[in-house]
Amino acid sequence: MLRADLHLHTAYSFDCRSALEGIIERCLKVGINCVAVADHGTIKGALKLKEIAPFRVIVAEEVLTPIGEIMGMFLTEEVPSNISPEEAIARIKAQDGLVCIPHPFDWMRGLNHRFFSLDTVAADIDVVEVYNARALPLPFADKKARNFAGKHDLLCSAGSDAHTLLEIGRTYVELPDFDSVAEFRQALSQGRIHGRRSSPLVHLFSTWHTFLENLRGKNAHHV
Repeated sequence: MLRADLHLHTAYSFDCRSALEGIIERCLKVGINCVAVADHGTIKGALKLKEIAPFRVIVAEEVLTPIGEIMGMFLTEEVPSNISPEEAIARIKAQDGLVCIPHPFDWMRGLNHRFFSLDTVAADIDVVEVYNARALPLPFADKKARNFAGKHDLLCSAGSDAHTLLEIGRTYVELPDFDSVAEFRQALSQGRIHGRRSSPLVHLFSTWHTFLENLRGKNAHHV
């Protein structure tokens, strides 16, 4: 059986500084043997980790759209940010990837449901993240995600959303091994979620790294 953390980030995300070697070391230490690397706006870190990790790596990406983030899984090409949710979904599907909606009802990071209804694209969604260790500990958000997944007969996933090494593995899905996207779907349908919330303080690290990244960008602009 695999212990899969199906949502984490690497130093290739603007708000994370987790080195690939550190991620490998941490996964081996806590018994995680499958990860989905979903960096913001890039798959470079996921591809590099897949080359060197001694465990399964799913190449994923969190794509920013005007109404929030959409995750593509099993990608071979990057999907650009700041495109419509419909286009993001189409680009993911065009490369035979899976469409996952991360933290869909998180009060701070969920989709903007005032201007967009998930029901309108439910037929094109494959996976719903029903537990995210970084989400605020509000039970209604998890319940809404599970209800949406159940209503539309969608697969359920979970992940740490780790932006620091210590967060990796706080949440994972125990599922059978797989060798293809089709087998992953079957395996995830049998998955068992093990979840613990991370401290809200972990968001401070992301905020700090984002500030530093913006500062570097401004300095580079003035050079």
